[in-house]
Amino acid sequence: MTLSNPKIRAALFSVVTASFLCAVKLATGLFTGSLAVLSSGIDSLLDIFMSGINFMAIRRAEEPPDKQHPFGHGKFETLATLAQALFISLSGLWVLYESGRRLLQGMELRELEGGMAVLLLGTVVSWLISRYLKKVAKKTESAALHADSIHFSMDVYTNAALLIGLAVISRFGITWLDPVLSMLVGLYILYEAFFLLRHGIRDILDEQLPENLREQITQLIEDSGECFVGYHNLRTRRAGSQKIMDLHLVVCRKLSLEDAHHIADALEKRIESAIKGADVTIHLEPCMIQPCPGPGQCPLPDHCKNSALSKCWQDKEQKTYF
Repeated sequence: MTLSNPKIRAALFSVVTASFLCAVKLATGLFTGSLAVLSSGIDSLLDIFMSGINFMAIRRAEEPPDKQHPFGHGKFETLATLAQALFISLSGLWVLYESGRRLLQGMELRELEGGMAVLLLGTVVSWLISRYLKKVAKKTESAALHADSIHFSMDVYTNAALLIGLAVISRFGITWLDPVLSMLVGLYILYEAFFLLRHGIRDILDEQLPENLREQITQLIEDSGECFVGYHNLRTRRAGSQKIMDLHLVVCRKLSLEDAHHIADALEKRIESAIKGADVTIHLEPCMIQPCPGPGQCPLPDHCKNSALSKCWQDKEQKTYF
């Protein structure tokens, strides 16, 4: 995979941006002694970790199926999400611990103006990168990029809140507000870890696709105009950006294998062209209605009762038809 792939390009851009913000915030936080700025820097460090994992996972997930992975590599994104959730949880706990320690022991703050400038810069940059990632995630339907965009979006609100807090500290000298705001950042990090963990477990356990997407699949099948009697046992799941689904399609038992395969193939292509990332498998079943209802009561669409099937109904003396 190359940088011509929009998912890989966005993931790499996310790593570079997070690295820049992290370096600036950590340096400023250590210089000013502000735990609020330092915790924001830790959050940017998480951004680097998350974006780096996303970059590697997306590169792997975009590779075509091979002998060891015949269903593709989509779940590499899922594994990356679970790894991120664990690391983020540990970092969030550290921020809470350090905030509590400084709240009890106290900490002298200095050069708050520098911290405020860095947080303002972080707010603007995070807003820009979140919009970019969200746009690419929507276009490519990448769960990993969507999670990354949410992280940067929340950074916007977090940095803005810390910026307001430092302004209050600078104006009124309420130093205990710094560790309190950092605690809120730590709680947010834990919340985000829970969100990512839930998302990863959903894919690992093969939870079905959202209801609106299943309804779209159903509509595509029913409005296809293909000559089948019915369908059942529609199953769906997700693997990274892939949407994997299979179903049983009931066709007239007098159709040739070639004709039946043509119907299934046309339906698979219809769904895969309408739903990005869809991977459809159709199992064919013969219609087992006994006796055959004939052309008058056959559940096939009217336009399907053509010469290809009329031969099956020509013998008026056979009341069972088939």
